[in-house]
Amino acid sequence: MSTTKYVTVEGHQIAYEEMGEGTPLLLFHGIPTNRTLWRNVMPQLSSHYRVIAPDLLNYGESDMPQDTDVSINAQSRIMSKFMGALGISRANIAGHDIGGGVAQLMAVKHPEKVNAIVLIDSVCFDSWPIPEFAPLLEPGVEEKTTSDELVNILKDFLPKGVFDQSVMTEDLVRLYVGQWSSDQGKAAMFRNLRRLNKEYTQAIAGELKHLPHETLILWGDHDNFQKPEYAPQLEQAIPNASLVWLVNAGHWSIDEQPEKVTKLIGDFLQKNGNHQ
Repeated sequence: MSTTKYVTVEGHQIAYEEMGEGTPLLLFHGIPTNRTLWRNVMPQLSSHYRVIAPDLLNYGESDMPQDTDVSINAQSRIMSKFMGALGISRANIAGHDIGGGVAQLMAVKHPEKVNAIVLIDSVCFDSWPIPEFAPLLEPGVEEKTTSDELVNILKDFLPKGVFDQSVMTEDLVRLYVGQWSSDQGKAAMFRNLRRLNKEYTQAIAGELKHLPHETLILWGDHDNFQKPEYAPQLEQAIPNASLVWLVNAGHWSIDEQPEKVTKLIGDFLQKNGNHQ
């Protein structure tokens, strides 16, 4: 992958990677991953687009401030300013999991900044936070959970999100949980968990019908975390949306079927997203 770059937004360092040139394509990861989610997607798409994958605030190599709002509402504001900091007035946007929630909020609040949208196993409506995270938010759990224990909890959690267990290798788990393995990382993860709130996607549910953007929805048909029944609801809510099922894939569909996801995104953008 290319080297990490940084830009300051609202006083915080946002880490990102960039490949290629042309119309910008922003890639937003979800929880508990980071920008490495897109490592198998970026190289091919960068032959046609300026592909940019940031770490959301409080994730990966971005800053992990102790007392800052890191809800999807705040992330959408920060990512909008991130575009400005990079001199980007308009971009194609793809988001996975809560990154899809960030993408929806940006499209609703700043439709003029968005060309085409790709939502992959995305939070929407009241589909989240997922019950698997609830035990971590019980009173006192953060205090008595060590960073090693948190990492072990996440190591158990990640394989539940794939259809093909062999995909969730030790190396991949390390890519995703390493960021949470220090005291600072542990605190950041709990801050992220506390900010998982469906009110933000529910608040814009009625506004999705006004979105002018061509939208591609990709969904693993065995997603245990963002339930497949939400995919057609999202397709119905957004006027210019089309849904493609990723057959025999779970929530981490980008890891399970990177070639298929890359081709679907590429074909969709060739048709819909290639104008400045």
